[in-house]
Amino acid sequence: MLVRLAEQKATGALLRDTGTLYLANGAVVHAESPATPGMESLLTGGGRLPVRIWQEAVEAAGADCRIARWLVDHHRLGAGELEISQLGAVYDAAFFVLAPSGGPSRFRHGVRHWFGSLRSVPVPALERETRRRRALLEALWPCPRLDTAPVVVRRGAVARLPPAPRRQAAVLDLADGVRTASVISGLLGRPAFHTLVDIRRLAARGYVETPVEAAAGPGPAVPWFRDIARDADDALLHRLRDALEHL
Repeated sequence: MLVRLAEQKATGALLRDTGTLYLANGAVVHAESPATPGMESLLTGGGRLPVRIWQEAVEAAGADCRIARWLVDHHRLGAGELEISQLGAVYDAAFFVLAPSGGPSRFRHGVRHWFGSLRSVPVPALERETRRRRALLEALWPCPRLDTAPVVVRRGAVARLPPAPRRQAAVLDLADGVRTASVISGLLGRPAFHTLVDIRRLAARGYVETPVEAAAGPGPAVPWFRDIARDADDALLHRLRDALEHL
């Protein structure tokens, strides 16, 4: 459906159970998903914009769907900085919106996003980037359940292993066995995909538990978590691979 809408140069909102893509003349101008922080969280939570300025922009330009333009015109944020922030939010949310789903999709013609837009993304580029991100996560640590399951710190890992990098340490600090990657992203004011990358890396290094898919059909119960720390060689190989990726 998305490809067809792009070919038709449609304007409106494509709604899925994973989120919404907003199109203008067949290109994606905004995206949002329950799994990702919205523009408000990314701008105010990241410290780029005071909350009072955000509220002022919403009151002044929200009804006209021109918040982005208002922030630039009133010199609250530079055009380049805001464009990068919005493009990041689009790619972040689109990663989840375009995830395989058994739910229906529908299109509402003429609908605009309340934030407005400074730049659009062609549909082929969006799909290409989404595939690249999925491949990256798979290469880091092949366990999709990590993206939605509560993040569980392996017992004793923080004391036993070398200190995690600052970005990943911030994720570990919020991992309480209940919060998911989406919740942690919102608390940190970061794009959700960045948190997924951090969690996959932490799992590969043995800091967090790796959920295991339930076995199909009858048979003995499968442990909910796989403990790779029991296999020292396996853990070492994964740490070496992760280090090589940073060279």
